[in-house]
Parts: sequence; C-alpha cells; structure tokens
Amino acid sequence: MAPERKFFVGGNWKMNGNKKEIDGIIAFLTAGPLDPNTELVCGVPSCYLEYCRQKLPATIGVAAQNCYKVPKGAFTGEISPAMIKDVGVEWVILGHSERRNVFGESDALIAEKVGHALSEGLKVIPCIGEKLEERESGKTEEVVFSQLKAIIEKIPLDKWENVVIAYEPVWAIGTGKTASPQQAQEVHGKLRQWLSENVNAEVAQKVRIIYGGSVTAENCRELAKEADIDGSLVGGASLKPDFIHIVNASQ
Repeated sequence: MAPERKFFVGGNWKMNGNKKEIDGIIAFLTAGPLDPNTELVCGVPSCYLEYCRQKLPATIGVAAQNCYKVPKGAFTGEISPAMIKDVGVEWVILGHSERRNVFGESDALIAEKVGHALSEGLKVIPCIGEKLEERESGKTEEVVFSQLKAIIEKIPLDKWENVVIAYEPVWAIGTGKTASPQQAQEVHGKLRQWLSENVNAEVAQKVRIIYGGSVTAENCRELAKEADIDGSLVGGASLKPDFIHIVNASQ
C-alpha cells in the first residue's frame, strides 16, 4: 500500500445481528485497541443504521449496505441516500456481489446508484468482481473492467475522493477460498493501471482499492503487504472479536 493512501477496512455485517448482538460488536470495537491510522467503516442492516450511528464511537464510520438511485418515490422496500444522510450516516456499499448475483442488479443500475449517492453527498464503496467460471475461462480482467467502466462514467472527477473501490472475487466470498495475496495484487495492480488509462494517473494513484473475499485474522497481514491492496472488505469475520486483528493488519 502506498503511504499516501490511508488503510481502509469495511466490516459488512450483511443480514446479521439484532440489538443485543450489535451491542456485543460495538463493545469489542470500542474496547479495541484499533490502529488510529486505519479508517474503519461498518456496513449495517438498514433498520439499525441510526442505532449504530448513535452507539458507535465517532471515529468509526457507518455504511448502509445498499440504496436506490433516486431521492424518494414509489419504491417499496428501498431507501435513498437522502434518508441515509438524515440518520447521520455517510457511507453506502453498492454493487456487492450478492446484490448483483442474488438480486440481479445490473452494471448499469449499480452505476446509476453510485452516481446518485455521490451527488447526494454520500461516500461510496462500489464492489466489482468475477465469478469462478469467469476466472477459470480467463475472463477476470474483461469482467472487472466492464463493471468498473459502467461505474466510472457516473463519477465526476471531483467526487473520486469519496470513492473506495472493493475488488471481491465472487468465488472467494463465504467459500473459505481466498485469492492468494499475489492473485489479489495482480488484479488490484491491473485495476489501478486501467484507472490511470481511463480516468487519470492522479485518481489511479490516490483511490483506495480494497480486497474482499474470505479475509481472516490469519491472512489479512499478507494481503495488506501488497503494494496495491489498501485494505479489506470483510463479511462474516467482522461480526467476531478477531475482526480487531484485521483492522490492525497494516501495523
């Protein structure tokens, strides 16, 4: 990781937790100790956004796990960036592989959501990544570049400071399979090169690209050592006290 890019760890709780369990997570996060040089953001279920924002220390960010592409309207079950901001939350995760592959969200829809969330003043963690069959048929770059291309067309140049890209190989999410640090670094390096060619060199150098996919307390330090891996987006492991080790992986 380059020194000018602050290490970033996102904990994506997914559809987990109740108030009692969340109090437990908040307790171990508050006890820490957390590396002050790491930016930490927790992605929480929408019904607990305000609860978590009120209970977590101000130094820990809170993210919604999804939002829609317009401020309000007849979209039953959705929430808007304006609502997320209204409860004091400033981040949103968009295009997670589960949104793409379980709920059928397209590259175009995800890009529209990213554009709208940024225009409303939220910070965004857009997710990209290939499936196992795509990797095995040599299509990793084609897939992730295509997903990224849709997104960058909706990001104004002055909003890049509010973007953290998450690369999540779908075959490594919740499967126990992790891309080796070298495999992950290879894709991260190519993504940064692609950004340099398709946005500009300054954005490519400054934007943080984090890795998601079965990150654990055991493998997080090796991943963090790679030049273009600026942190991690962690699923199930973020619900357990060992998460502290992942937050502190760059020490």
